[in-house]
Amino acid sequence: MRHFLNGRFENSVFCILDPTGNKWLTRSGRGPEHVFGNDQGAISQMGRIASTYRMNGQISDAVVQDFHSVRQAINVASADQRVLVLIAGPEAKLDSVRQSLRTVASHHDVVGRFHVDFDSGSDWRETISGLKNSEGILMIQSDEFGMAGTILEQLPLAAGSEAILSALKRANASFAATTPKKVYSAHVRKGFDQKIYFEGTVPYGEDRDGDGKIDGKGPKGRGKGPPSRK
Repeated sequence: MRHFLNGRFENSVFCILDPTGNKWLTRSGRGPEHVFGNDQGAISQMGRIASTYRMNGQISDAVVQDFHSVRQAINVASADQRVLVLIAGPEAKLDSVRQSLRTVASHHDVVGRFHVDFDSGSDWRETISGLKNSEGILMIQSDEFGMAGTILEQLPLAAGSEAILSALKRANASFAATTPKKVYSAHVRKGFDQKIYFEGTVPYGEDRDGDGKIDGKGPKGRGKGPPSRK
Protein backbone atom coordinates (compact mmCIF):
# COMPACT_ATOMS: atom_id res chain seq x y z
CA MET A 1 0.00 0.00 0.00
CA ARG A 2 2.81 2.42 0.84
CA HIS A 3 4.31 1.71 -2.57
CA PHE A 4 1.12 2.80 -4.32
CA LEU A 5 0.27 5.71 -1.99
CA ASN A 6 3.58 7.58 -1.84
CA GLY A 7 4.60 6.13 1.50
CA ARG A 8 1.19 6.46 3.19
CA PHE A 9 -0.71 3.55 4.70
CA GLU A 10 -4.48 3.82 4.29
CA ASN A 11 -7.28 1.29 4.39
CA SER A 12 -7.61 0.82 0.64
CA VAL A 13 -5.70 1.30 -2.58
CA PHE A 14 -6.62 0.94 -6.25
CA CYS A 15 -4.41 0.63 -9.31
CA ILE A 16 -4.60 -1.41 -12.51
CA LEU A 17 -1.43 -3.29 -13.43
CA ASP A 18 -0.45 -5.19 -16.54
CA PRO A 19 -0.46 -9.03 -16.43
CA THR A 20 3.14 -9.10 -15.17
CA GLY A 21 2.16 -7.05 -12.12
CA ASN A 22 5.04 -4.67 -12.73
CA LYS A 23 3.72 -1.98 -15.07
CA TRP A 24 1.15 0.57 -13.90
CA LEU A 25 -1.66 1.04 -16.43
CA THR A 26 -3.37 3.75 -14.36
CA ARG A 27 -2.36 6.07 -11.60
CA SER A 28 -3.12 4.88 -8.06
CA GLY A 29 -5.60 6.14 -5.49
CA ARG A 30 -7.82 5.10 -2.60
CA GLY A 31 -10.42 3.60 -4.94
CA PRO A 32 -11.69 3.51 -8.55
CA GLU A 33 -13.48 6.83 -8.11
CA HIS A 34 -10.18 8.53 -7.25
CA VAL A 35 -8.61 7.21 -10.46
CA PHE A 36 -11.48 7.35 -12.95
CA GLY A 37 -13.79 9.96 -11.45
CA ASN A 38 -17.11 8.11 -11.48
CA ASP A 39 -18.69 4.70 -12.08
CA GLN A 40 -19.32 5.24 -15.78
CA GLY A 41 -15.78 6.44 -16.30
CA ALA A 42 -14.43 3.42 -14.45
CA ILE A 43 -16.50 0.98 -16.53
CA SER A 44 -15.47 2.65 -19.78
CA GLN A 45 -11.76 2.89 -18.97
CA MET A 46 -11.51 -0.59 -17.51
CA GLY A 47 -13.21 -2.02 -20.56
CA ARG A 48 -10.78 -0.19 -22.81
CA ILE A 49 -7.79 -1.47 -20.86
CA ALA A 50 -9.09 -5.04 -20.80
CA SER A 51 -9.65 -5.02 -24.56
CA THR A 52 -5.92 -4.53 -25.19
CA TYR A 53 -5.01 -7.80 -23.45
CA ARG A 54 -5.91 -11.18 -24.83
CA MET A 55 -6.72 -13.99 -22.44
CA ASN A 56 -4.27 -16.86 -22.36
CA GLY A 57 -5.86 -20.21 -21.57
CA GLN A 58 -9.36 -20.80 -20.24
CA ILE A 59 -11.20 -19.12 -17.38
CA SER A 60 -11.93 -22.61 -16.02
CA ASP A 61 -8.17 -23.05 -15.49
CA ALA A 62 -7.95 -20.06 -13.13
CA VAL A 63 -6.60 -20.72 -9.63
CA VAL A 64 -9.37 -20.94 -7.03
CA GLN A 65 -9.40 -18.39 -4.20
CA ASP A 66 -7.85 -19.34 -0.85
CA PHE A 67 -7.48 -17.35 2.40
CA HIS A 68 -4.68 -17.36 4.97
CA SER A 69 -7.02 -18.85 7.58
CA VAL A 70 -10.63 -19.92 8.07
CA ARG A 71 -10.93 -17.23 10.73
CA GLN A 72 -10.05 -14.56 8.18
CA ALA A 73 -12.30 -16.14 5.54
CA ILE A 74 -15.35 -16.10 7.85
CA ASN A 75 -14.70 -12.48 8.73
CA VAL A 76 -14.29 -11.31 5.13
CA ALA A 77 -17.34 -13.30 4.00
CA SER A 78 -19.37 -11.53 6.68
CA ALA A 79 -18.07 -8.12 5.63
CA ASP A 80 -18.82 -8.78 1.95
CA GLN A 81 -22.09 -10.58 2.79
CA ARG A 82 -21.29 -13.70 0.82
CA VAL A 83 -21.57 -17.41 1.54
CA LEU A 84 -18.20 -18.93 2.43
CA VAL A 85 -17.34 -22.19 0.68
CA LEU A 86 -14.88 -24.01 2.93
CA ILE A 87 -13.15 -27.11 1.57
CA ALA A 88 -11.86 -28.92 4.64
CA GLY A 89 -9.85 -32.13 4.88
CA PRO A 90 -6.36 -33.64 4.75
CA GLU A 91 -3.93 -31.70 2.54
CA ALA A 92 -3.49 -34.70 0.24
CA LYS A 93 -7.21 -34.66 -0.57
CA LEU A 94 -7.42 -30.90 -0.93
CA ASP A 95 -4.96 -30.83 -3.83
CA SER A 96 -7.31 -32.79 -6.08
CA VAL A 97 -10.33 -30.71 -5.06
CA ARG A 98 -8.44 -27.49 -5.92
CA GLN A 99 -8.24 -28.74 -9.49
CA SER A 100 -11.75 -30.18 -9.81
CA LEU A 101 -13.39 -27.10 -8.27
CA ARG A 102 -12.01 -24.73 -10.92
CA THR A 103 -14.85 -25.41 -13.35
CA VAL A 104 -17.50 -24.71 -10.67
CA ALA A 105 -15.68 -21.61 -9.36
CA SER A 106 -15.65 -20.06 -12.84
CA HIS A 107 -19.35 -20.75 -13.52
CA HIS A 108 -21.37 -17.58 -14.23
CA ASP A 109 -23.73 -18.38 -11.33
CA VAL A 110 -20.79 -18.59 -8.92
CA VAL A 111 -18.30 -15.86 -9.90
CA GLY A 112 -18.55 -12.90 -7.54
CA ARG A 113 -21.16 -14.51 -5.31
CA PHE A 114 -19.06 -16.61 -2.92
CA HIS A 115 -15.76 -16.64 -1.07
CA VAL A 116 -13.70 -19.86 -1.08
CA ASP A 117 -11.18 -21.22 1.40
CA PHE A 118 -9.19 -24.45 1.75
CA ASP A 119 -8.04 -25.71 5.13
CA SER A 120 -6.48 -28.89 6.50
CA GLY A 121 -6.52 -27.82 10.16
CA SER A 122 -9.13 -28.07 12.88
CA ASP A 123 -8.91 -24.83 14.91
CA TRP A 124 -11.95 -23.38 13.17
CA ARG A 125 -14.39 -26.19 14.05
CA GLU A 126 -15.46 -24.78 17.40
CA THR A 127 -16.67 -21.58 15.71
CA ILE A 128 -18.93 -23.38 13.21
CA SER A 129 -22.33 -24.73 14.20
CA GLY A 130 -24.18 -27.50 12.35
CA LEU A 131 -20.98 -29.32 11.34
CA LYS A 132 -21.74 -32.97 10.53
CA ASN A 133 -18.32 -34.23 9.45
CA SER A 134 -14.76 -33.01 9.94
CA GLU A 135 -14.12 -32.89 6.20
CA GLY A 136 -16.11 -31.95 3.15
CA ILE A 137 -17.28 -29.01 1.07
CA LEU A 138 -19.01 -26.70 3.54
CA MET A 139 -21.22 -23.74 2.66
CA ILE A 140 -21.15 -21.39 5.64
CA GLN A 141 -23.18 -18.35 6.61
CA SER A 142 -21.05 -16.03 8.76
CA ASP A 143 -22.62 -14.31 11.72
CA GLU A 144 -23.22 -10.56 11.76
CA PHE A 145 -19.66 -9.65 12.73
CA GLY A 146 -17.77 -12.54 11.14
CA MET A 147 -16.71 -14.19 14.39
CA ALA A 148 -18.49 -17.53 13.81
CA GLY A 149 -20.64 -19.28 11.22
CA THR A 150 -23.43 -21.76 10.53
CA ILE A 151 -23.48 -24.61 7.99
CA LEU A 152 -26.03 -24.12 5.21
CA GLU A 153 -25.03 -27.10 3.06
CA GLN A 154 -22.38 -29.81 3.36
CA LEU A 155 -21.13 -32.18 0.66
CA PRO A 156 -18.39 -34.85 0.61
CA LEU A 157 -15.05 -33.91 -0.95
CA ALA A 158 -15.76 -36.32 -3.81
CA ALA A 159 -19.00 -34.57 -4.83
CA GLY A 160 -19.39 -33.90 -8.54
CA SER A 161 -19.57 -30.47 -10.17
CA GLU A 162 -23.33 -30.56 -10.73
CA ALA A 163 -24.02 -31.50 -7.12
CA ILE A 164 -21.72 -28.72 -5.88
CA LEU A 165 -23.30 -26.14 -8.19
CA SER A 166 -26.83 -27.10 -7.07
CA ALA A 167 -25.82 -26.89 -3.40
CA LEU A 168 -24.21 -23.49 -3.95
CA LYS A 169 -27.37 -22.14 -5.53
CA ARG A 170 -29.50 -23.42 -2.64
CA ALA A 171 -27.13 -21.99 -0.06
CA ASN A 172 -27.03 -18.61 -1.78
CA ALA A 173 -30.81 -18.49 -2.07
CA SER A 174 -31.18 -19.27 1.63
CA PHE A 175 -28.54 -16.71 2.53
CA ALA A 176 -30.17 -13.99 0.43
CA ALA A 177 -33.60 -14.68 1.91
CA THR A 178 -32.46 -14.52 5.53
CA THR A 179 -29.69 -11.90 5.52
CA PRO A 180 -30.61 -8.20 5.65
CA LYS A 181 -28.26 -5.82 3.87
CA LYS A 182 -25.88 -4.11 6.27
CA VAL A 183 -25.91 -0.35 6.68
CA TYR A 184 -22.28 0.56 7.33
CA SER A 185 -22.77 3.31 9.91
CA ALA A 186 -25.32 1.31 11.91
CA HIS A 187 -23.20 -1.84 11.69
CA VAL A 188 -20.08 -0.08 13.00
CA ARG A 189 -22.03 1.59 15.80
CA LYS A 190 -23.53 -1.74 16.86
CA GLY A 191 -20.08 -3.33 16.84
CA PHE A 192 -18.73 -0.63 19.13
CA ASP A 193 -21.73 -0.97 21.46
CA GLN A 194 -21.25 -4.75 21.70
CA LYS A 195 -17.46 -4.39 22.04
CA ILE A 196 -16.84 -6.62 19.01
CA TYR A 197 -13.14 -6.81 18.20
CA PHE A 198 -11.45 -8.85 15.49
CA GLU A 199 -7.72 -9.19 16.06
CA GLY A 200 -6.12 -8.68 12.64
CA THR A 201 -2.55 -9.20 11.47
CA VAL A 202 -2.38 -5.63 10.11
CA PRO A 203 -2.60 -2.79 12.67
CA TYR A 204 -5.85 -0.83 12.63
CA GLY A 205 -5.80 2.79 11.62
CA GLU A 206 -4.00 4.74 8.92
CA ASP A 207 -0.68 6.48 8.45
CA ARG A 208 -1.81 9.42 6.34
CA ASP A 209 1.27 11.53 6.95
CA GLY A 210 3.61 8.74 5.81
CA ASP A 211 5.85 8.78 8.88
CA GLY A 212 5.75 4.99 9.22
CA LYS A 213 3.51 5.01 12.31
CA ILE A 214 -0.24 4.59 12.65
CA ASP A 215 -1.75 8.03 13.30
CA GLY A 216 -3.16 8.72 16.74
CA LYS A 217 -6.29 10.65 17.57
CA GLY A 218 -6.54 14.12 16.16
CA PRO A 219 -6.65 15.86 12.78
CA LYS A 220 -4.02 13.58 11.18
CA GLY A 221 -5.83 10.30 11.66
CA ARG A 222 -8.27 8.13 13.47
CA GLY A 223 -7.90 6.70 16.94
CA LYS A 224 -6.01 3.54 17.80
CA GLY A 225 -8.68 2.04 20.05
CA PRO A 226 -10.24 -1.38 19.37
CA PRO A 227 -12.60 -0.85 16.40
CA SER A 228 -15.43 -3.06 15.17
CA ARG A 229 -14.21 -2.74 11.60
CA LYS A 230 -13.14 -5.92 9.83
